[in-house]
Formats: sequence, C-alpha cells, structure tokens
Amino acid sequence: MSITADRKLSLIKDYAASEGDTGSPEVQVAILTERITNLTEHFKTHKKDNHSRRGLLKMVSQRRRLLDYVKSKDVERYKSLISRLGIRR
Repeated sequence: MSITADRKLSLIKDYAASEGDTGSPEVQVAILTERITNLTEHFKTHKKDNHSRRGLLKMVSQRRRLLDYVKSKDVERYKSLISRLGIRR
C-alpha cells in the first residue's frame, strides 16, 4: 500500500523544481497520486477494508486542496501537472 523509498526518490527527482526540493506542491501531489493509485489497486482485492478507505479519502481530499492551491497561483503549472500525472480533471 505504501510506496518504496526508491519510487519516492524518483518521483521527487521528476517533479522537483530545483535540487533538494521535496516540499513543493508538485512533488506532494505526485507522491499522493502514487499512494492513491496503490490503494486503489489494494481495494480491488480487499473490498471491505473500510479503515484504509478512510485514509484514501483523506489523501484524495489533500491532493485536491494542493491542486486547488497550485491552480490559484499559476494555471499553467496546474495544467502541466495534471497532464503529467494523468489526472482527469
């Protein structure tokens, strides 16, 4: 359900604005998207895992808030981020 350290480092490297950037909204959204994808796969086999489902809903709302923040600051950054991640919205 969680992501490996190697995968997290590769996400940080791909989405970081500069060297050592781990806290920018783009990096946070990319990590959350990876975790959401993993949990979605988990629910295909564990349909009744409601405790993890609550965590998934919290992650989705956190990602939505971060995306709204990026959109309010710079619309082009927002559009490029959702296209790179393959998020529908």
